[in-house]
Amino acid sequence: MAKIMDYGKFKYEQAQKARESRKNQQQTVVKEQKFRPKIDDHDYETKKNNVIRFLEKGSKVKVTIMFRGREQSRPELGFRLLERLATDVEEYGQVETRAKQDGRNMTMVIGPLRKGKK
Repeated sequence: MAKIMDYGKFKYEQAQKARESRKNQQQTVVKEQKFRPKIDDHDYETKKNNVIRFLEKGSKVKVTIMFRGREQSRPELGFRLLERLATDVEEYGQVETRAKQDGRNMTMVIGPLRKGKK
């Protein structure tokens, strides 16, 4: 059994369905917030508030700690800072990727909490 139809109309309808399905997909946005290991309290609070604002808008946040010079020999400062940030924003988001060092930077990804869990 076969259905006879206009091929141009068929292609147009397929394109419309594809466009509609793309429109309904949700894009995940990853924002980045950069820190230094020796950050002052007020600067830390400002950057923490930026992270919270990004999480409330539904974006993931990649937190990067940039080490320079002798700071590279003290990665525990970066781990401590990232753990402190994770505990400070735990009511807004959860850690998706634990802190890991790659070269001069240490990164951690925090994702927003799901709507049902709030």
